[in-house]
Amino acid sequence: MARNYKKASKPFGSIWALVLGLASAGPSLAADSSPEGLWKTVDDHSGAARALVRIYRQDDSFYGRVEASLVPGEENARCTGCTDDRKDQLVVGMVILRGLKPDDDEFAGGDILDPETGSVYRCLMRLEDDGKRLVVRGYLGLSLFGRSQNWQRAE
Repeated sequence: MARNYKKASKPFGSIWALVLGLASAGPSLAADSSPEGLWKTVDDHSGAARALVRIYRQDDSFYGRVEASLVPGEENARCTGCTDDRKDQLVVGMVILRGLKPDDDEFAGGDILDPETGSVYRCLMRLEDDGKRLVVRGYLGLSLFGRSQNWQRAE
């Protein structure tokens, strides 16, 4: 008995193409899901650029150091209002974000320093716009009682 075999279509061909496409996009997606890098801080009231902050990973937490001031005349500003180990330190070179850890789609559990006042707030961060924008929220107690800034990726 002769069997009539039809050439089978390849329904998995397009699935493999999709899988391979996603696998090759993996590294770029991973880069966009991390806050690591250089960020331009933007004043939430005026919209003016204020500083460049480098966010880096140390152990399992994220930290942020002020790399440069973008406000003329504030290149040598000191944190005179600080009450912790940063008291009277130069703002440029100072670590203002400490101990943020990944928590679902945001980064939490750390704090942020406002070098103008010396106040330290609890902090949440989340990436938006495919990793081009970082929403940074400082708050006291509940995150409902705070304010947010939108930082722009600078590199």
